[in-house]
Amino acid sequence: MHQVLKELESYLSKDLQYSRILSSMCTNPHPVAVKAHTMFIRTNLGDPGLFPGTAELERKLISELGKLFGKKDVSGYIGSGGTEGNIQAIRAAKNVTGKKGNIVVPESAHFSFAKIGDLIGVEVRRAKLDGEYRVDTGDVERLIDDDTFAIVGIAGTTELGQVDDIRALSDIALENDVFLHVDAAFGGFVLPFLGIRDFDFRVEGVCSLTADPHKMGMATIPSSAILFREEEYLEALNVETPYLTSAKQYTLTGTRPGTGVASAYAVLRYLGFEGMKKVVLECMRITRLIKDEVEATGLEAVIEPVTNVVCFRCRAEKVREELKKMGWIVSTIRRPEAIRCVVMPHITESLAFEFVEALKQVVRNL
Repeated sequence: MHQVLKELESYLSKDLQYSRILSSMCTNPHPVAVKAHTMFIRTNLGDPGLFPGTAELERKLISELGKLFGKKDVSGYIGSGGTEGNIQAIRAAKNVTGKKGNIVVPESAHFSFAKIGDLIGVEVRRAKLDGEYRVDTGDVERLIDDDTFAIVGIAGTTELGQVDDIRALSDIALENDVFLHVDAAFGGFVLPFLGIRDFDFRVEGVCSLTADPHKMGMATIPSSAILFREEEYLEALNVETPYLTSAKQYTLTGTRPGTGVASAYAVLRYLGFEGMKKVVLECMRITRLIKDEVEATGLEAVIEPVTNVVCFRCRAEKVREELKKMGWIVSTIRRPEAIRCVVMPHITESLAFEFVEALKQVVRNL
């Protein structure tokens, strides 16, 4: 066994450590999440009758998330990530409406919607963005026709962390009798703790929402919630599973670990909503600190940070390459050309200042 573990360690040692990564929307899991993950490592919610305690825990977690997102009696489950949640939301909308036409998403939508078009066989129409990189709701209205069965809003865009006007999208959805899905994979565990509440089930037209505990919820990977306002949407995903302990299954994957449920629940219980708020506020403080310090070098932020993501206009690829040589990992966006920094809980104030000094050096040498 020792030799096998030593071999595994040699591969693991090649992986990057989160401490100098500002490109990822994931982070080190909370220690209580790691403990919970280990406790539930043998569980498989794909066959819930064999793991009734874990299934009960999932129902309790879904209820807690419902409270967070404005509707205690939501329906849903914990899956693998925002991609699965987005797929399931659009599948549910298609199955309930009986339409196979098109959906309208923002140009800023996650790449999972390209997969959805391919997998489900629907046309994905992309609405333009406004000057603040939110979806242009007028363009959404223009793109809707009789074959449109769903529209999508983003609460925490992958590139800029921006939040679409979900209330305006809700009005459009209600007026046109279409399904509204909110992709809050990132923003779901940020926005409520900043007092931003007009993106979830408090908004009448929102039919579904995805939010990832394995991002700012500090759960272990994978842990992602797909939530529905009404149970009929979840039931619309059912297929028969006669050889399992449940007669039907509404999840996308068959085998499904209970670790994501346990780790997400553990963090929520241990920190509580107030503890989660402290983490988010600290990330926002450091995000603004980085923005102010970097702008002092002459680089301009693309937008004022709405969440803990900040992007700076520059010769992005060149800056990214130079920072990587110094051990710092950032990502880039193309429209506009900019470097992208995500300030997750592993980025402390001291690390932030170290990063800014490295960036200053790169800018001076360009």
